[in-house]
Amino acid sequence: MTAPDADSAARAAAVSGSDVTPGARWSAADLLTAARLPLAVAFPLVADTWARVGIVAVAAATDLLDGPIARRFGSSRLGAVLDPVADKLFMASAFGVVAFSGQLAWYEVVGVLLRDIVATVAFVVTAVTRRASAIPARLGGKAVTVGQLLTLVAFLLDSSLLHQLAWATAAVGLYAIWDYSRVAGREKRPLGGAGQF
Repeated sequence: MTAPDADSAARAAAVSGSDVTPGARWSAADLLTAARLPLAVAFPLVADTWARVGIVAVAAATDLLDGPIARRFGSSRLGAVLDPVADKLFMASAFGVVAFSGQLAWYEVVGVLLRDIVATVAFVVTAVTRRASAIPARLGGKAVTVGQLLTLVAFLLDSSLLHQLAWATAAVGLYAIWDYSRVAGREKRPLGGAGQF
């Protein structure tokens, strides 16, 4: 997957190496990752502000922990694909709520999600061409994720910093896209072997 993801590259490295648990369909890291899928469904359905803050906190915690757990205890081939999918679905769901609220303009929401949009397009293109690969996690990609989470919290708490955080996240996203495109050719790794994506 030639896409800017924080932990999927670590999981792909585990998959391509000896850290894959033989015959395992799921790993402990995969279970944490999969938890973000019901959270993505719950976020727009829950009306209470603090419940939504809790959902964001749990999603952030699972995203923070699944990479180190995959490196420590091993991962599965499924996990290398599930991780970026779960991340993108959660952010799309959460920022869909932000977009419908009208508190951010559509172009601000696109800016916040620009890294994820480009990553998704890159993943689809490389998967269709059967050249799916992963790039090791980069600081810019991690910073975008932090910015997205802070923007979500600012939205939920009706903070005056909402617009500033959205624009800052968009700027970091542009840097992350440039940074990943700069290193993509020399640092990408196969994602789970031939035919995997």
